[in-house]
Amino acid sequence: MTEHRDVATGPPDEYVEAEVHRLLTEDPDVAEQGITVVRRERGLMLYGEVESPHRREEILRRVAERFPDVPITSDIGVIRAQAPTEIEQLP
Repeated sequence: MTEHRDVATGPPDEYVEAEVHRLLTEDPDVAEQGITVVRRERGLMLYGEVESPHRREEILRRVAERFPDVPITSDIGVIRAQAPTEIEQLP
């Protein structure tokens, strides 16, 4: 799923990229190390995988709140972390 929030601004600098990454990894309410932040021509791209759609939305909400003038494109997938339904047979 790709989301795009666009604001007519110039490209973000490397400091904004680092600040977003710091928010994702160091904020105790987020603490998400599986998300990569990449600077693009018109904003930032966040990609990686999280355990639920709610988690993805929370990450995007917090980044948008903290950096309202930075266009964010999200390519954050959801890992299907369900208990196995069959017994695994090893050879």
